[in-house]
Formats: sequence, C-alpha cells, structure tokens
Amino acid sequence: MNIETKLEELGLSLPAVAAPAANYVPYVISGKSIFVSGQIPFLNGEKMHMGRVGEDLSAEDGAAAAQACALNILAQVNDAVDGDWSKVVRCVKLGGFVNCTPDFTDQPLVIKGASNLIGEAMGDAGKHARFAVGAPSLPLGVAVEIDAIFELV
Repeated sequence: MNIETKLEELGLSLPAVAAPAANYVPYVISGKSIFVSGQIPFLNGEKMHMGRVGEDLSAEDGAAAAQACALNILAQVNDAVDGDWSKVVRCVKLGGFVNCTPDFTDQPLVIKGASNLIGEAMGDAGKHARFAVGAPSLPLGVAVEIDAIFELV
C-alpha cells in the first residue's frame, strides 16, 4: 500500500513528524506492534482546532481535528517503518479523547474523522477497534487527541 499516493488522491499529504512535547517517544515498536503516542491536531507545527467541542467548536470542527490527528499518526507510522508500508499489516486500534462540554455526547462522530481517514488511506487494513470518550480538557487546549496501535508483519 502506498499511503502517500492514497492521501494525495484525497487532497492530503503526510505532515512532518511531530516531536514529542515531553518525556516520551512518539512511537514504540514492540514485537509485531507499533504503539503511536497520542497525536494532537497540529500539522507541521501549526496550531489548529483549539478549544472545546460543544462550546468553541462544532462536532464537524472536532472531526476535522480528528482527521489532523490521523495524519500525524500516519506520519509517525511512516517514520517507524522508514516509508515501507509493506511492513504494516493493519491498524489495530484508535483511542480518541475529545475536549468537550459535559453535555456533549457525540464523541464517536468526532473521532470518526480519524477513523474515516485511516480507512480511506489503508482500505481494509485500516479497519480498527476504537474508543471515543469526552474529557473536560486536553493538553495545550486542543480539541482532540488520538493514539493508535498498528500491526507489523
């Protein structure tokens, strides 16, 4: 699978790999898995999608934030496999946190922005397990943070 070609067809491209913001690594390869640390919706260092869904942002804005997180996830995986996606079997799981108001209950619709992009970019190999939960705040005031697990050959 060529992720960059698929993304180009969608009018997107892989961003620069984001450096960790604290004392952690962006991903860990353990056995046949890549564990990608939580990614936020900053693309190429540019802050975007700041605020709380249901207050400052709509569910659609949140889904756009989730898509940006997914782009960062794909960039981390691309870095982990040195651009050789033949080493990637599938996306196993996404975990999504939505910075939202207490009465907001559409977290699955927000995280769907990431799920859709992973599925479109990876086809059947992008079908994954997932969770989507609300949080009263997220680091740096972002709307969404998503982590991921991928299986390797």
